[in-house]
Amino acid sequence: MRSKQFCTQKIKTFDMDDTVARNRCKMECRKLELTINSANDLREVRRIFKMKVYGKVLIGGNKTMEKRTPVDKHGQTNPAWNTTMNYTIGESWIQHHGTMLVIKLYCKRKLGDRYVGEVHQSLKQLYDHAYPLGGSAVVCFPVQMGSAESQGQLCFSYKFGEKVTIEKLILAESIASFLLTAPGGAINLTDPTSGRYKL
Repeated sequence: MRSKQFCTQKIKTFDMDDTVARNRCKMECRKLELTINSANDLREVRRIFKMKVYGKVLIGGNKTMEKRTPVDKHGQTNPAWNTTMNYTIGESWIQHHGTMLVIKLYCKRKLGDRYVGEVHQSLKQLYDHAYPLGGSAVVCFPVQMGSAESQGQLCFSYKFGEKVTIEKLILAESIASFLLTAPGGAINLTDPTSGRYKL
C-alpha cells in the first residue's frame, strides 16, 4: 500500500515538473538604439562658472533602466554628447501611448546638480514617426521645465530593430500576468543578472 502511494506521488511530481518545463511565456520585443546627439540654446542655470550639462535617460518609468550621457564640459548652453544607448523593449511599449521616453538635462555642480529641463515623448509616437522611414529617425524637441516650455531644444536619433520573440520560464500561472505588466509596462529585459531570457 505504501509502495503504491509513493509511486503515485512520484508520478504527480514528475507530471508537475514536466508541465512547468513546458509552460513558457512568449513575449515579443524589439531592440532600440538611442543616440543623444546635442542640445542648443539651453536655459543658463549657472552664472559664475561654466555650464557642464549631462542627460539622464529613462524609459517606461523603470529606474533600473536609467542611463546617463557623459558630462559635456565645453559646450555650456550648447552641449554635444553623441552618446549611443541600447535597450530591449517590449512590443507592448510601442502599442500604447503610456510608455514614455524621458530625457532630463542637468548642470553638474559640486554643491548639487541643477535641473535644466527635459523632453518626454511616448515610444508609440516615436515608432509611428520612424516606421515610414525604415524604423529610424532624427528628431528635435523643445526642452521643457515642468508644464512650461523652457529655452532651447534637444536633438536625438533612434532606430527600432525587427520584432523578435523571447521566452521566459513561468513558475506559476498566478504570477504570469504580474511579470508581464510590471511597473513601466513590462519586465526589465536589460537586467544581466536575470539569465532567463534568450533572443
